[in-house]
Amino acid sequence: MQLFLISGLSGSGKSVALKVLEDSGYFCVDNLPSELLPSLLDNLHQTGNMQVAVSIDVRSGSSVQRLPHYVAQLKQQSIDVRLLFLDAQTDTLVKRFSETRRRHPLSNDQLTLPECVKLEREMLAEISNIGDRIDTSELGANALRAWVKDFIKLDHERLTLLFQSFGFKNGIPLDADLVFDVRCLPNPHYDPVLRPLTGRDAPVCEFLEHTPAAQRMYGDILTFVEDWLPCFIADNRSYLTVAIGCTGGQHRSVYLAEKLALHFRAQQQVLLRHRELDSKT
Repeated sequence: MQLFLISGLSGSGKSVALKVLEDSGYFCVDNLPSELLPSLLDNLHQTGNMQVAVSIDVRSGSSVQRLPHYVAQLKQQSIDVRLLFLDAQTDTLVKRFSETRRRHPLSNDQLTLPECVKLEREMLAEISNIGDRIDTSELGANALRAWVKDFIKLDHERLTLLFQSFGFKNGIPLDADLVFDVRCLPNPHYDPVLRPLTGRDAPVCEFLEHTPAAQRMYGDILTFVEDWLPCFIADNRSYLTVAIGCTGGQHRSVYLAEKLALHFRAQQQVLLRHRELDSKT
């Protein structure tokens, strides 16, 4: 049996992710108390449902905090368990709740909305460390759907090396494991011809290919990742996110993420994301 667990902060896009799994042929259950997970899987196994997706979060109360215990139990039973944890910046979540006028699951007369988000983050802290994380702060629904589809296709027996470009003006991605700041490199933004382009376009690539500092930065990041990747693999990590940031996330970081992904794709399972570019889709 293959089990996908969806968890994360309220307002981070869990319903979007669960819908992607449903459209991909999974039997889906939303808002299940974690203690009911073993019995649900037993019943579904008897009916022949071998691809299951379940959303578990704070809507079921404090029982969500026992989810890591049940995940460990299920893995001992040779069930292929994958957990996707969706996160977002607090101000983003507050804005989403304010725009939709939805009630936060933990809201009461004593807690403000930011305090509810803070409490929820504390309740889910242990869960966030056992799954693969996606920061949805700058993602629209279409971009999140595409990212979840990529996640479904992965071989989860191998480490996934994710290169992600981003712009510091929108904050550091919450799901980053390694962060490289490339704002010190010459910026194509100041060339009127290059400004509307991205690090995927040939003129920008040519500009940075002929910039010695950019090539030195590429070599240093490549060497660092190559040197330390075996340690992350030995630590039984399923995911390693290498985030590369420039000011706007359009030129330098995109170029370096593309170049690094191309190099490592020959030897590792690689994903490539451009947060600021994807957020426009």
